[in-house]
Amino acid sequence: MIESLQEFAASIPDWLQWAGILLVSAIPFVESYFGSVIGVAIGLHPVVAILMAVIGNVISMLAFVYGTGAIRDRATKNKEPDESPKRQRLKRMFDKFGVPGVSLLGQTFLPSQITSSAMVGFGANRNVVAFWQVISIILWGVLFGVLATLGIELALR
Repeated sequence: MIESLQEFAASIPDWLQWAGILLVSAIPFVESYFGSVIGVAIGLHPVVAILMAVIGNVISMLAFVYGTGAIRDRATKNKEPDESPKRQRLKRMFDKFGVPGVSLLGQTFLPSQITSSAMVGFGANRNVVAFWQVISIILWGVLFGVLATLGIELALR
């Protein structure tokens, strides 16, 4: 999958490749981390690759956060909260790590779009979730972009 996305981004004219990285990074499971790697691998300047990957991932994540929030608002209007044992257990786990912990570590397991939607579904404040997810997306994108840059530089030696 990564190779086909890399080929897609590379097939776009050089002056427009940044847009390809932006689009690719909006896809769940590609995110800012693989988007920045793809951008660096096709020859974009690392700063441009990371920036476009972060922007694409943030736009997608925000759509999920605010879309899920709107759906949750409509679904829970005039209803009592579900207090099933399973939901209570999941809520305790969420409460243990909080929005910052789930945002920063959640991307090791699931895409930001899914983790952010789950947090909003649990009732977390949309703006707080968006804030911490943006921080997480930036950190993961920069980390993987730098690693890709260092890896490519090492390979060229």
